[in-house]
Amino acid sequence: MIRLALLRHGHTSWNRQGRIQGRTDVPLDSDAVAQLSKLVLPAPWRNAQLCASPLERACETARLISGRAPRTEPALMEMNWGEWEGKRGIDLQTDPTSGFRDIEQWGWSYCPPNGESPADLRERLVPWVHALASDTVAVCHIGVMRVLLAHASGWDFDGPAPFQIKRNRLYVLGIEAGSWTQQPSPLKLEAHSS
Repeated sequence: MIRLALLRHGHTSWNRQGRIQGRTDVPLDSDAVAQLSKLVLPAPWRNAQLCASPLERACETARLISGRAPRTEPALMEMNWGEWEGKRGIDLQTDPTSGFRDIEQWGWSYCPPNGESPADLRERLVPWVHALASDTVAVCHIGVMRVLLAHASGWDFDGPAPFQIKRNRLYVLGIEAGSWTQQPSPLKLEAHSS
């Protein structure tokens, strides 16, 4: 069995403003850098393969918590939010013409204007996961994590998600012969011992 540990990147200024980042390459903010500099991967994961989305916020998070450069993987790029990138979700929700919906009402085919659907993400992510040859930490984005966790859990973006994604935690999937399982509890990053 191959294990895949998913980690969301640290905060950016757009996260704190409630802006949709998608593929916009917004760096970590100074608070995130300071916080992540004090954290490391849990011991069992320190020697695993380390991959990250090509976006700087993911690459920098990976470097800070591991002390090494990750291998960048285009498959781990965040969902393309198209015309909604840079906008605030709260503003889109109050505009009845926007077409914006809460995640619990998406389904796999929901797609922002000129963007990607969860099904599109799954199409590029599942082959990447099945090609893994060893235990891997993937530093990525909430959209990528939602799709992989949904695929593992059977959630279809309809109704409340059976998981909650928090920062500074590893969400571990077991991949074996096309069967995916999710470890019930995420693992917290550990304090740097220096």
